[in-house]
Amino acid sequence: MRFLDTLGFLTRLAPARVIPEAEMSRCIGWMPAVGLVLGAAVALAPWLGLFAKAPWVQAWGMVALGVYLTRGFHHDGLSDISDAVTTHGDPDRFWQVVKDSRSGAFGIMGLVLALGGQAVLFREMAVRDAFGAVVWTFVLGRAASVALAYGVHHLARPGLGRLYMTGATLRVALAAGAFALVSGFFLAGPLATLAGMALAGLALVPLYRLAEHVRGANGDFLGCAVILGELAAGLGFVLAL
Repeated sequence: MRFLDTLGFLTRLAPARVIPEAEMSRCIGWMPAVGLVLGAAVALAPWLGLFAKAPWVQAWGMVALGVYLTRGFHHDGLSDISDAVTTHGDPDRFWQVVKDSRSGAFGIMGLVLALGGQAVLFREMAVRDAFGAVVWTFVLGRAASVALAYGVHHLARPGLGRLYMTGATLRVALAAGAFALVSGFFLAGPLATLAGMALAGLALVPLYRLAEHVRGANGDFLGCAVILGELAAGLGFVLAL
């Protein structure tokens, strides 16, 4: 039930559900499993041969489908953090920008770099028929979000992000990491998995330091961690070639 709650909350792959606040904290541990299902849905058609002679089209289609199935939820977080981080570290100004629904230049640039990067990396996987690696990018992205949530849960600000973060115990974070590690060995290969997880860890360090500096973290931080984890998985795959 909690898996379906999480799947419906984070994607379009299950009906949206009203989740009691007391249950929200128990959903975060299911995020890597949701990533596995989401990644399989995104990669399925190219895996079966759709546009097999046009890897760029396959890559663009997978990026677009990923955005659609997640409602752009995590990309919105990346955009908000990219905009707010340009406030030169003023915590009050940072949170004002995060709450602003308008997208600034740096938010748009962050989205272009992230979406373009995903397309380039998915193309590298598509030309090698490594669609298992595509699936794994979605797993690692969500495992990275769980890891960040554990690291910053003491800084959580009021909102949905806080409800999620309260469930990010050490046991949950370790389980998410183990899920990503084991599934990565099968889907992307040992070297790509280790490289991707190392890069994801490095990418989370400045995000953690930013949360400490602005004295808070919210759902936008978790969404940003998802996208950084996905990009890290793709870069790890390329490094392992």
